Amino acid sequence: MKGPSRVLILAAVSLAVALSGTTVGFAQTKTASAKKTVTGCLQKGDEVNEFSITGEDGKRYDLRSSAVDLSKHLGHKVTVAGTFKAESYEKEKGEKAENEKKEGGSEAGDIRVTSLKMISDKCQ
Repeated sequence: MKGPSRVLILAAVSLAVALSGTTVGFAQTKTASAKKTVTGCLQKGDEVNEFSITGEDGKRYDLRSSAVDLSKHLGHKVTVAGTFKAESYEKEKGEKAENEKKEGGSEAGDIRVTSLKMISDKCQ
């Protein structure tokens, strides 16, 4: 009976370790994002269904949304609000030279837009 009980204990310990790793990963993911509001000119992004905005502070953000139809506001001055995820250091480091060539400077991060307010139908 020593053999089966050892296997059971080993399985229970393995399960506990696996679940604790999942909880930590979830907590890190949850704290890695924050609420962000940015005002600027809404432009088409680099990828399909992606848009970008350069805030009044000069930082550029990539935007995506399932809640707001961003395509209806291309070329408009808008204020967007949503969940912000900063550009990771590794990704930023690899794309830094490419982003510096683009207008609007380097990307500050991504915003999953939950609301949009149109300020003007023209960017000025």
